[in-house]
Amino acid sequence: MGPLAGLKIIELQGIGPGPYCGMMLADMGADITRIDRSSNVGADAGGRVDILARGRRSIGVDLKKPEGVETVLKLISQADVLIEGFRPGVTERLGLGPEVCLDRNPRLIYGRMTGWGQTGTMAQAAGHDINYIALSGALHAIGEAGGKPVPPLNLVGDFGGGGMFLAFGIVTALYERERSGKGQVVDAAMTDGSAVLMNAIFGIMNSGQWQERGTNLLDSGAHFYNTYETRDGKFISVGSIEPQFYALLLEKSGLGETPDLPRQMARDQWPALQQTLAEIFRTKTRDEWDEIMLGTDICYAPVLNFHEAAQHPHNKARDTFVEVNGVVQAAPAPRFDRTPPEVPPAAAKPGEHTDEILKEVGLSAAEIAALRESGAVA
Repeated sequence: MGPLAGLKIIELQGIGPGPYCGMMLADMGADITRIDRSSNVGADAGGRVDILARGRRSIGVDLKKPEGVETVLKLISQADVLIEGFRPGVTERLGLGPEVCLDRNPRLIYGRMTGWGQTGTMAQAAGHDINYIALSGALHAIGEAGGKPVPPLNLVGDFGGGGMFLAFGIVTALYERERSGKGQVVDAAMTDGSAVLMNAIFGIMNSGQWQERGTNLLDSGAHFYNTYETRDGKFISVGSIEPQFYALLLEKSGLGETPDLPRQMARDQWPALQQTLAEIFRTKTRDEWDEIMLGTDICYAPVLNFHEAAQHPHNKARDTFVEVNGVVQAAPAPRFDRTPPEVPPAAAKPGEHTDEILKEVGLSAAEIAALRESGAVA
C-alpha cells in the first residue's frame, strides 16, 4: 500500500510541479482526489498521456459556482492535505484560501506551489521553470564554456526545486502536526527550491574556486567528468574524479599512453586532454566501450535514450520502469522494505469518480443530483 496509505489529499488541478508533487505522494500510497475543472469532463485529451496525474481519483467541479466551492470545502474538511498551484491570491478569491480552509479543518496542511513564492516583488508575475532558475542563479551555471546558459529541461525548477520541495514540505508539516495537532501553510517556490539545490555549488563559488561556466569540475569543463561521442554516433559518460578511478580511466582508454601527460587537476590542460579523449572515444562504438568499461570503477555508463534505459539489464533487474496500460514510465521511488508502494493506476479521466467521491463525504443521491443539475459538479 505504501508508507503514506491512509493519508487523504485534495489536489486542485494544475500543471507541472503541483501534479508532480501529487504523483510523488500518490506513488507512496496517499489517497488523492483531484479537483478537475467541470469544463474538462468529457473533453478529448488528444491522445496525451499524463503520467504526472497517475494514481488519483477525479471529480469535476465548477469553482465559479458557490455550490462547487462548498463541495470542495466538504472534501477538505475530511482531508489531511490540500495542494494548489495557482498564483498568489487566486484561491482566496475563489473562497478556498488558507483562512477559510483551516477554519473548516484546523489540522489541514495547505500546500502552495508557485514559481516566485507567495510574497516578494515578483510574486504576481507570470513565469516558467526557465525564469525561476534564472533568478535563483542556477541557470547561469549550466552550459558549456563560451556558450549561453542551457535549460536543463524543466527538471531543476518545476520538479526538483518545485514539486519535490512541496512534497518534502508537506511531509515535514505532517510530522510537526503529530506534536502540535495543528495544520499550517507550506509556501513552496521554485526560486527558493532551485536556490537550495545549488548550495553545494554556491559553496564552491564562495570559496573562489568557481570559474567561468563550462570550465569547472562538474559542468563539462573537466575531461574526466564529461560525455563523449563514440564511433557509431552514440555517447558515453565518464565521471572519474577520484585518483584511483582516474588511473583506471587512463588505463582502459589508453589516455595514459599520452607522452608527458599533465596532472589530473591541471585545469589549464583540461581542454587539450578533453580533445584527446574525444578522439580516443570516437575509435570504438558505444557497445565496444561498454565491453571495456561498464561495471568497472572508472565511473562509466552509456548515455541511453528513454527506450534503451527501459530495456537496460540493470534497470530491468530493479524494475526501475513499469508499464501501465501500455505506457512505459518510471516506477515509484524510493523503495521500502516493509511498506512497498504499488504500481499506480493510470491517470483518471476528469470527473471519472465524481459520484463515488461525493457519496464518501456523505452526500445523498438527491444532493448529488441537485449538484449535477446546477452544474456545480460534472
